[in-house]
Formats: sequence, C-alpha cells, structure tokens
Amino acid sequence: LRLDDVDKRLSQFLAEMKRRYGDVYLDLHAVNPQGRVVASSDPGHIGRSLPVRSPWLGADLPGGAVQLEAPQARADGAHRLLIRSPVNSEFTDGRIGDLVLEVDWQQIERLLDRAATPTRQVLVVDHEGRVAVASAGLRARSILPGRDASSWLPADPAQALETRDGRPLLDTTAIVGYDRSRGFERFPGFGWTYLLLQSRDEALAPVHRMAWIFAGLMAAIAGGVILASLWVAGVIARPIMALTEFTRRYPEPGARLDVPSPSRGPGEIGELNRSFAHMVEELQRSQATLSQASRLAALGEVTALLAHEVRTPLGVLRSSVQMLQGESGLSAEGGELLRIIDSETQRLNRLVSSLLDSARTRSPQRSPQDLHALIRHAATLLAAQARDRGILIRQRCEASQPVVDCDAEQITQVLLNLLMNAVQILPRGGQIEVATRDAAGRLVIELADDGPGIPAAERASVFEPFVFKREGGIGLGLAVVRQIVRSHGGDVQADASPLGGALFRVWLPRGALSE
Repeated sequence: LRLDDVDKRLSQFLAEMKRRYGDVYLDLHAVNPQGRVVASSDPGHIGRSLPVRSPWLGADLPGGAVQLEAPQARADGAHRLLIRSPVNSEFTDGRIGDLVLEVDWQQIERLLDRAATPTRQVLVVDHEGRVAVASAGLRARSILPGRDASSWLPADPAQALETRDGRPLLDTTAIVGYDRSRGFERFPGFGWTYLLLQSRDEALAPVHRMAWIFAGLMAAIAGGVILASLWVAGVIARPIMALTEFTRRYPEPGARLDVPSPSRGPGEIGELNRSFAHMVEELQRSQATLSQASRLAALGEVTALLAHEVRTPLGVLRSSVQMLQGESGLSAEGGELLRIIDSETQRLNRLVSSLLDSARTRSPQRSPQDLHALIRHAATLLAAQARDRGILIRQRCEASQPVVDCDAEQITQVLLNLLMNAVQILPRGGQIEVATRDAAGRLVIELADDGPGIPAAERASVFEPFVFKREGGIGLGLAVVRQIVRSHGGDVQADASPLGGALFRVWLPRGALSE
C-alpha cells in the first residue's frame, strides 16, 4: 500500500477471504490513502477510485475501529454497505490505507422479506431513528434506508408491544412488537431497534378462531349436558311419577287390584319401586286371602246351620224309609219310590258333608315333606277312578330339590282336588300330566290336561267360591286349593295347557315363611 504497488498475493488473499465467507461480501478491496484500489478480490476494480464518504456508524472492536457507510446502490443495481477498517503501518506512525468490505445489503433485506407477509412487515431503525433496512412491502411504500422513523419508536424504551394506527406502513390497525439490539460477544451493538408490524385483524384471527371453536365446543358441551340432564331427569323422574300415579290410583274406591306396578328405575329409585310393588303385591295377596277367608267363614256358619237343620230331618227320613221298606204288602211302585227317597237322602247327606269338609280350615302344620312322594300318593289314591274312566295320569317330576316345608295333609288335599277336577271333567281316553321344576327359592307344580280348558277371561274367577264348570259341582274345590296354597306363602294360577286343555300352576316356597 505504501509503495502503491499491486501485489498479487494480496489480491489472492482478498479473493480467498471472499470465497470463504460465501455470499456475505460483494467484494473486498485494499485502498491507498488517496482512495484508489490497489488490490481487490475482483481484479476489475484495481485502479478505480473509492473515495471516503461520511461515516454512518462506527464501532471500536478488539482488533481496531471500523466505520460503516450508509447503504448505497452500485452500478449493477446491487445494494452495498461499505465497511472500512484502517490499515496502520508496522514501521511508522499513521495510516497507510484502508481495507474496504462491500457487504451485500440485499441479503439483509432478503432475511426480512422471508419473515414478512402481506399483513406482517419488518423494519430496522438505527440509533438516530432512521430506517436502516425494511422488508419488501415497506420498500414498495418508499420506506427506504435513511428515512426518518423516529415516530414509530416507543416512548418507553422498555415497552415491547403496543397497538397503533398502521399508516403509512400498513393500511390497518397494527400490533407493533419491539426488540433492541443486544450486540454479539464483546461487540455492544449499534443500538438498533427491530420492529415487527402485524395487522391486528390478522394477528387476532387465530384467537378469534379459537374463540369460535371454544364457543362451538361450549355450545356442544352445553347441548350434551342438557340432553344428558334431560335423559337423567327422565330416567329418575319417570319412575317417581309412575310411582306417584300408582300410589294415587291404588287406594281409589273401586280400584282394580291388578293395577300394573310402576316401572323400575336406577339405584335407590328402582329399589323403592321394587319394594313398593312387592308391598302392594303382598297387600293384594292378603286382601284376596282375607276375602276368601271371610267367604269361607260365612260358608262355615252356613254349613254349621245346614248340619244342624238338614241332617236331623235327613236322618229321620232315612230311618222312616228303612222302616217302610220292611213293611209287607208294599207295592212295587212304592218300593221304587222308597229307593229313590233313600238315594236322594244319601246324596243330600253327602252334599252337606262336602260343604262341611270344604269349610273346615286350619293353619298349616309345616314339616319337611317330599313333594314327589305326595304327588305319587295322590295319584295312587285316584288311580282306580282314573282307570275306570280310561284316563292316563303321567308324572314328570324333574325338580332336583323336591323337599318343601309344608303341611302334608293340606298339600295332599290340594293335589287331590286338582286331580279330581281333571278326572271328572275329562272324557274317556283323556290324559293328565303332573310335572315339577325348580325356580328361584321355589318349587313349581304344574298339572296339565287335554280337556276343554278354561277361557282366558274366566281363569281368575275359577278360584272364587261357588264358581264351577262341572255338572254337579259346588265350586269350592279350587277355592280351598288357593286358600291352602296361599296359607303356605305360595300361590296358584290357571293357564292354557300345552296338551290343549287347562293347566294349574302351583308354586310353594321351599322354606317356611313367617305368618
């Protein structure tokens, strides 16, 4: 530099430095004190004049002071920033030239352009409040380096964010974010301020979308909660309302005893409904038993009166007939009439005895009994009568636990009454089937036949006293059956038989129930 001599090694050094730094530098020059290029990374610049301009920025670095000149356009259209570093003599005092670095300022602009969008722009303001570099959208609005931008700096240096009118930088209200240069390592920086200008509508668009999404979710959740609440309320309220209606309707005068029980519900509601329905069933059973007991009690009084008022004259009649039959000279027609009177007297006596037997009721004397053995015993007692009428009695005892706590005499009477009714109503060649099966805590006895059956509308009434379908019956057998079974804690019902006739289903608890 001192000799103003072009040294190829210096030019090669500068070219190598440019290559190592990639696209950071446009060119590197060695300039003499007169401003002429004596060595360059581009030999085409050697000999050209590169006068010193007024410095824009300066920095004292560990290796010496540097000066930056404001960005300017080159002849080829590229924007450059010149950085000058003085070269001092090693032998004498004073400067012998400068090392000049042409920085590609458009790289800085491209960095800002990549961070910018049509609604978001980036601006760098120097320590004097002038534009240092701006993104493409701002450059298109003539926001170029050197333009005064101090009005865009925050009043409080510590402020990091504010909302303000975006004009002339943006056409809408903008949210402006600020950040200050913090330097690098031992370089304190130039005190520049970086501004990020974002359209408020665009910036808040994600928040608005999230708000709408949140509102939609809240609406969906609210709708789901309302539907779930209505469903839960319905699940809880319907059984309560049904129970209320049931309790209101049940005690009304003339109310039917077969009122349908309220629907079940969840948890305690369901348990309450089940308990109430069970209580009503037991109450109905007790009412029916009490009603039948009262009828049978009245029947007992009637039969006692009949026994006293009818049996005495019947005995007198029969004795008189027997005496008259011993008289000599009795005509054939008179003898026939006496036989008719004797026969009818006996029939009336049997009818009174039947009434007395039906009216006599007592509490069951329970003990463990094998129901299968009682069924076989009852079938044996009626075997001769069934054989005479050509009726087949089959037994299908399938219950695995046939032992029941019951009164053997009364249950045998139940079986005999049911079998007798079937034998007397079936035509010759009929068949009867007696079956048993297990149920939950119960033993079920089913007696089926292939006779005429019982119409569905009449099945509930056949157990009432003095209701009969057989010629010559008095309608007390089934009433006695129901009273005995219910006194054991069970029940009996009439149904249609798979054989085509009637079916009587009796169930008894396996253990004794509290009276």
